[in-house]
Amino acid sequence: MRTLLGDLLRVPPSWLPLAAPPGQPPQLGDGWGFVSLSHCPDALLLAWAPWRIGVDVERSDRAIPAAALLRRYFCEQEQLSLKALAAEPLRRAVLDHWVIKEAAVKWQQGSLGRDLVFWCCNADRDAVVDQRNGGVLSCWRWRYGAWTLALVSQDDMGCAPDCVLPMCVY
Repeated sequence: MRTLLGDLLRVPPSWLPLAAPPGQPPQLGDGWGFVSLSHCPDALLLAWAPWRIGVDVERSDRAIPAAALLRRYFCEQEQLSLKALAAEPLRRAVLDHWVIKEAAVKWQQGSLGRDLVFWCCNADRDAVVDQRNGGVLSCWRWRYGAWTLALVSQDDMGCAPDCVLPMCVY
């Protein structure tokens, strides 16, 4: 992470005030921007921006218990819009929502087990709302090769994520 960020920010990696204790979200020192990290079995997504962000990456073909996840972690609005889908379209839709919700939890530096259920994607999947306080994050979801990725930010960055922050999938 230090090497990638050092290359991006054009500083020696040892200069980066990066704290990344195990089990905690990585954080840069004041004035260095924000970083978010996600991984799956064959990819690592590292994102940096001058504002707080959250990212998630999953394999697009990941087998998930879509109906069970829908019932347990999705708000009523999401359940109503997705429950009539057949098995494969439901799996894809649940995965699409999941990456957005997980990115939102990373943005808030929360806990998946505690916080995921409170994030609700709107019908267009371009915003996600924290049902506890009404907070709204802008979100983008896209496919890259074999992966489904999501990025969330409090501010609408006004364009696709690839024009605002460098991303690396390894």
